[in-house]
Amino acid sequence: MLSRANKLVIKKIISLFSVVRGYNIPVIILAQYLSAIFILAPEKRALNVLLDFNLFILVFASALTIASGYIINNFYDSQKDLINRPNKSMLDRFVSQKTKLSVYFSLNFIVALMALFVSWRALLFFSVYIFLIWFYSHKIKKQPLIGNLMSAFLAVLPFFAILLYYYNQIPFEEIENYSNQLAVIFAHASFLFLLLLIREMIKDLENLKGDLANNYKTIPIVYGERVSKNIISGLTFCTVIPVYILIEIYDVGYMDTYFYSCLIVLIFFLLSLQKASSKEAFLRLHNLLKFLIVAGVFCIILINPSVLWHGKRLLLP
Repeated sequence: MLSRANKLVIKKIISLFSVVRGYNIPVIILAQYLSAIFILAPEKRALNVLLDFNLFILVFASALTIASGYIINNFYDSQKDLINRPNKSMLDRFVSQKTKLSVYFSLNFIVALMALFVSWRALLFFSVYIFLIWFYSHKIKKQPLIGNLMSAFLAVLPFFAILLYYYNQIPFEEIENYSNQLAVIFAHASFLFLLLLIREMIKDLENLKGDLANNYKTIPIVYGERVSKNIISGLTFCTVIPVYILIEIYDVGYMDTYFYSCLIVLIFFLLSLQKASSKEAFLRLHNLLKFLIVAGVFCIILINPSVLWHGKRLLLP
């Protein structure tokens, strides 16, 4: 039988896990490693990628930075979340605002030390990343469109840390040989960016009541729900461009099945969007986009699934 003090400690641990959205962190770590193995460094043995200690440091530092970003975002959004997410907000309040800030600064200090271990460039990158997350949470988030754009950009940015890590290892005279690979990487990043941007705009429709009460200048509040839906529809149509580039111009292996499936799901998404008018309806659309993003992480394996069942890249020198 747990004592009252032990129960309180467990509640605080669960609360902190909720604040940093610990359920998202493993997915982000997996996405970075799969991106490194199948997209960013396809010429390397998978085992070498997994055992690269500097890469591990960068991935871990990214995870901690994102966790600290969730903390500072939760700190500034505490009043809004009371309206939009009352159950989660009550759970998050088992940890005081002072404790949240202490954990926030501690995580950022650890990230700085880890980045410095890799290189001064890594330290500069993560210092800028940490600042941008704070600046977004403190100032930009309440602004229409620019807040959505910056949120999606910050979500994609950790993958560029891995990209820069690998491309710093390429001799300058050989960079031109990697132009096709760069195009594939940016097409993947563009597709992910668009899905994240659409999701952010759906969240604005979902959180309309709390945003309005806390003076957030989101697109639905400033320009209306219809304009917001039209912009989301336009962005959804734009996803066809990176999908076309990846499927028709470059080789993404069996991952083309994922992209074709995405287009079908996004047609359903658009039809449902036009009918949606309640918080519950927008929440379902939000979860649908989240499913596409998470499914995309696991489907990276489809670029070269032979790694799994033959282990060629794991075994070849």
